[in-house]
Amino acid sequence: MPRSTVLLASALLIAGLLPGARAEEEGSIRTEHGAVRLVTVASGLERPWGMAFLPDGRLLVTEKPGRLRLVSQEGKVGPPLGGVPTVDAAGQGGLLDVALDPEFGTNRLVYVSYAEPRDGGNGTAVARGRLTETGLEDVQVIFRQQPTVQSGHHFGSRLVFARDGRLFVTLGERNSERARAQDLDSHIGKVVRIERDGGVPSDNPFVGRAGALPEIWSYGHRNVQGAAPHPVTGELWTNEHGPKGGDELNRTLAGRNYGWPKVTYGVEYSGKKISDSPTAPGIESPVHYWVPSIATSGLLFYTGDRFPAWRGNAFVGGLKSEQLSRLEFDGNRVVHEEVLLRGVVRDRVRDVEQGPDGLIYLLTDEGDGRLLRIEPAE
Repeated sequence: MPRSTVLLASALLIAGLLPGARAEEEGSIRTEHGAVRLVTVASGLERPWGMAFLPDGRLLVTEKPGRLRLVSQEGKVGPPLGGVPTVDAAGQGGLLDVALDPEFGTNRLVYVSYAEPRDGGNGTAVARGRLTETGLEDVQVIFRQQPTVQSGHHFGSRLVFARDGRLFVTLGERNSERARAQDLDSHIGKVVRIERDGGVPSDNPFVGRAGALPEIWSYGHRNVQGAAPHPVTGELWTNEHGPKGGDELNRTLAGRNYGWPKVTYGVEYSGKKISDSPTAPGIESPVHYWVPSIATSGLLFYTGDRFPAWRGNAFVGGLKSEQLSRLEFDGNRVVHEEVLLRGVVRDRVRDVEQGPDGLIYLLTDEGDGRLLRIEPAE
């Protein structure tokens, strides 16, 4: 082979332009604030969905078919842990998010959300159990989305603990039940706020209101699959899937209506119009939206020291778009977006988290899913 051909092939491999090439993950990737490197920490995960760092640096990772695994700091993937509830792993359902109790260091409690199989269909549920080296013990279901629906779509579901120790659970509108996202007598298309044992906080916005479920925090959501507390205010922020276009980033406040399906920036997949206007009185407009859709997933507000220029920025994973969006703010207003990793990661980005080392970790939602780490290119 001529030397020029060899050099050209090498250059294309490094640039990630040859089919299946992943060499650039160990190389330098330019961003607006310096170069970073994307490193594969672990692979061989089947449709990983959520992750939570343990105090010792290990990572709990959920796999959508119903497995919970421990991943070591060196990237060794452990065997499936026992005690995980049975899941309905059809369509978009399965084992979804995982979160540690705020007092995990003393009680070892772990929370998981999942699509729960039920008579007549399924629904998003949350269970908690005590973590041992072999699995979860004393598992209890603390929340069940009602009503049960026969559907394989739009389960949510992220778990976020607020500063006061209350648990936010994001829920989808199950696709077939979209109109009920506006009704307060169901959990369809809602964010709920519960105590760690599943009880209802007395200061929830609809407590005592006739015809309203007291767990509800906010309503009018389509399918919220990213959630995180704001690092300064502590407020809950979420991102959700629009239909065709209209993915949203929302400041998710108590008692507020976020519009679906009354208003949206998107349209039906057929192209048919859903709403005459993307805004309406009494409905919260998104802080930021995407047209066309990027298929939003995990949400992170970065607070670490390894990327000083990114401190306070939000990071939003993209499934269909296979990217990571970095958002800069002026107060609660997005003033700039940088698209990262498009054409580099080449997989659906399902979750994004900040590690205890101040680096950014991603999960890719693939049959051979990976745990990736973004670090400075030194």
